[in-house]
Amino acid sequence: MTANEDEPTRARAVVLVSGGMDSVATLAIARAQGFDCHALSVDYGQRHHAELDAARRNAAALGAVAHKVVHIDLRMLGGSALTDDIAVPEAASVGIPVTYVPARNTIMLSVALGWAEVLGAHDLFCGVNAVDYSGYPDCRPEFIRAFEQLANLATKAGVEGTRFRVHAPLMAMSKADIVRAGLAHGVDFANTVSCYQADAEGRACGRCDACRLRRQGFLDAGVPDPTRYRAP
Repeated sequence: MTANEDEPTRARAVVLVSGGMDSVATLAIARAQGFDCHALSVDYGQRHHAELDAARRNAAALGAVAHKVVHIDLRMLGGSALTDDIAVPEAASVGIPVTYVPARNTIMLSVALGWAEVLGAHDLFCGVNAVDYSGYPDCRPEFIRAFEQLANLATKAGVEGTRFRVHAPLMAMSKADIVRAGLAHGVDFANTVSCYQADAEGRACGRCDACRLRRQGFLDAGVPDPTRYRAP
């Protein structure tokens, strides 16, 4: 018997990691729940790669057993301030803002589902949140439930009896709750990038919706904001 034969086998999970505070907190939570985490990031043609650089750093720091970056150029479709020549709004939006990327979470979870099926993993994690968020339709609990149903209908593994589960542990958390949970699980939020228009060094604009939500979260949690901001 080898030294590790008596150790329990850890379940595998695929965790979507953008490099922002929510996805990195989700990775930390999945690891704390006992999963061997396979981190997945998607280079979809977003305005900057600072988030992807942060995803790589955090996947390593939080013990992901693998980190994969998949390239899907959603600039070919456009329709969003993050993938098209549309200005990122710096004032609060009414309704669903132009930073919504059409079908982004559906696409990303579909890629994660494919990798999970290859790995023999039954669990997917994503950092969607429906409390302190921008109102995106693919961040709601109804979407997560519907995608989980799809995962079990549309895959060979699902048809043959595997039960896929889609976890969204931040769904009902405020940003302050996310800050506290992340810190409790070893997240270095200074090493995350949430800004829609961060510069090449990952410094935040401090004015977009993502920056406002993030800053308010640290304020409400009573935690100093570690975000690096560009000079005014």
